[in-house]
Amino acid sequence: MDLTEQLPPDWRAAMDLDPLATAALSSFVTEEYETRTVYPPREDLFAAFHRTPYADARVLILGQDPYHGPGQAHGMSFSVREGVKIPPSLRNIYKELAADLDVVPPASGDLGRWAEQGVLLLNAVLTVRAGEAGSHAKKGWEQFTDAAIRALNAKEERVVFVLWGAYARKKAALVTAPQHVVHESAHPSPLSARAFFGTRPFSTVNKALADAGLAEIDW
Repeated sequence: MDLTEQLPPDWRAAMDLDPLATAALSSFVTEEYETRTVYPPREDLFAAFHRTPYADARVLILGQDPYHGPGQAHGMSFSVREGVKIPPSLRNIYKELAADLDVVPPASGDLGRWAEQGVLLLNAVLTVRAGEAGSHAKKGWEQFTDAAIRALNAKEERVVFVLWGAYARKKAALVTAPQHVVHESAHPSPLSARAFFGTRPFSTVNKALADAGLAEIDW
């Protein structure tokens, strides 16, 4: 599997990827898919990039790594397919959405509608072994997805970076262009949700977009 070739052409052109590091990551990921149960399915690996073209991306919601339970991960951070039980973190995201914008929590955990409006739902690590959270961390994915964050930082139009939890908040250092906005808070996991609730990320994103003359997200 050549990861560079799997990326949509627009993202491939925008991301400054190290060829040697990407080749090593490609070899690792290929072997893992061939010898282990790995999520998401291969065909969903770059779903976030396919669902949100580079030119349209105006919000980043950064997760850590994919869900590691069967049938959950499908290539977009925090999202699960229609019909899959909504995981605790996403349930808390929906609770905050209801409190922030009075949006009735959807019955589905599929966040594709957000992605199609320009919300890049990216994990810092894009694969995981079944049942082993964090198992593909520090294998090269971080440099790969940092390149995507830097590509967003290079955009002339405002991008709003939503960083939940200590891990994601470290990525704020990659956002250097003054036109962009970074929203940081605790993670929506049940372990830290008490500090997440009340942070109003959705209205914050929409205000930042509106202030830049951009269309708001219909959450």
